[in-house]
Amino acid sequence: MKQAESAVAPELDAGTSAGFVDYQTDPSRYQHWRVAYEGRVATVTMDVNEDGGLRPGYKLKLNSYDLGVDIGLHDLLQRIRFEHPEIGAVVITSARNRVFCSGANIYMLGQSSHEWKVNFCKFTNETRNGIEDSSRHSGLKFVAALNGTTAGGGYELALACDEIVLVDDRSSAVSLPEIPLLGVLPGTGGLTRLIDKRKVRRDLADVFCTNPDGVKGQRAREWRLVDTAVRNQEFAQHVKTRAQALAEQSDRPADGAGISLTPLARRRDDSGLHYRWVDVQCDRGQRIAGITVRAPESAGEDDLESAMRAGAEWWPLQMARELDDAILSLRTNEPELGLWILKTAGHAEAVLAIDRFLLAHQDHWFMREVLGMLRRTFARLDVSSRSLYAIVEPGSCFAGTLFELALAADRTYMLDADGEPAASVVLSDMNFGPLPAVYRDSRLSARFHADAAALDALRGKAGTQLPAGDALAAGLVTAAPDSLDWDDELRQAIETRTALSPDALSGMEANLRFGPHETLETRMFGRLSAWQNWIFIRPNAVGQTGALKVYGSGAPAKFEWKRV
Repeated sequence: MKQAESAVAPELDAGTSAGFVDYQTDPSRYQHWRVAYEGRVATVTMDVNEDGGLRPGYKLKLNSYDLGVDIGLHDLLQRIRFEHPEIGAVVITSARNRVFCSGANIYMLGQSSHEWKVNFCKFTNETRNGIEDSSRHSGLKFVAALNGTTAGGGYELALACDEIVLVDDRSSAVSLPEIPLLGVLPGTGGLTRLIDKRKVRRDLADVFCTNPDGVKGQRAREWRLVDTAVRNQEFAQHVKTRAQALAEQSDRPADGAGISLTPLARRRDDSGLHYRWVDVQCDRGQRIAGITVRAPESAGEDDLESAMRAGAEWWPLQMARELDDAILSLRTNEPELGLWILKTAGHAEAVLAIDRFLLAHQDHWFMREVLGMLRRTFARLDVSSRSLYAIVEPGSCFAGTLFELALAADRTYMLDADGEPAASVVLSDMNFGPLPAVYRDSRLSARFHADAAALDALRGKAGTQLPAGDALAAGLVTAAPDSLDWDDELRQAIETRTALSPDALSGMEANLRFGPHETLETRMFGRLSAWQNWIFIRPNAVGQTGALKVYGSGAPAKFEWKRV
């Protein structure tokens, strides 16, 4: 677990002054991961380059990771989903002798700014949640093959998998040592998954999380921390057998041809980010980012073969990939743009036709993965600590899939103006379940607190263009000012929002967005937004004598003993 101390470096920070963080990568640029494909099983091997940190000032010892390592993992998983439909099971293991992963790099965390730490944890959470999303929806199962000591975020990566196999060699242990060693919480779902997913007894979880040495072998199995603990000489064969058995249960096509995830065409300049279907305009003076998503002029591909030929350039997939990249880039590189204004443009008929096509063929592996990409991308909006306003004007295309942007927003303003074309919104079947939020329910259902009568009435309006008055009456928009009041009301709404405390807004938005019931995901993100966010700025963790700051120096942490 202990890593050699690196030279002191300036505080890692988000924002363009520290250099643009690019979430796009490809296998030719992987520094930390290897992938091997054999039959229906992919073996993902973690082999972190110690000198390959995203920022200078620390070494990634003992398979520890930083944001750059996780960007590679995210890309790798995307390529398995889309480029290798024959894969039914993924084994995640380590190339290091007697070490699986020692978790997030401690020295990176110790020298990171507050927003860097929180955004790093958020992205890492989403990557682990994506593993579970693929297990639930895509027929991909995951086996964590822990061939050595597994600590902190390394164990949290294992917890995201369907099965955990630990080598029983009398020395390898699993642990969550953040509380005793660093004075912080496990940052990527460890506490939640222990109870919700692994069903570990609360008292045993308490012992486990306060013991920096962790738990080994058969005791780890008895406590439900792992599924099996296997002797070293039997380990490789056991992992292979389990992975093959899980792969045989998959409904992904063993002889399917994948589609290549070609690089996104993105132009970046001082004004923002510009893609084919997504455009981001940054107004740093007002602390606003305008995000416009465009729809195509026509549905285009109308059969599976042509959609497959279009591949990564098929509109719903390309749009989702572009929006995903834009969201991640804004989070990390533009932390002061606290209000995102969501707009759309294009032809509603095209979006509705694509929605019908996707849902008609949702049992096909490619359609299922496209839906998964849309679902995970919109879910990033749910957990982004930014205010979201949707603006509906003449020429907008808040229809079906793109209406999810309005449903994800904290408020939606719609212009009620005479003349043609008038602003309108359109519901489709896509808004009633196929794209659930992080609380695993549709945003429409959560909006109306699962009121069956209200939802049935809205289903009856699906496919119909609803002008401002009807949309307001149906509860689909927040306000519908007329032309005389539009500019003033919108200006006041924006100026008022951007003048409020960002901290209070983040807390309020997370509370209001996370639906009527809890899920594993909302519990994790809620704790990250509240408890971990708070702990990350407390002197007991990050003060000059805080546990995270003095780790590895030989000096003891000095705590403020008041409980608050």
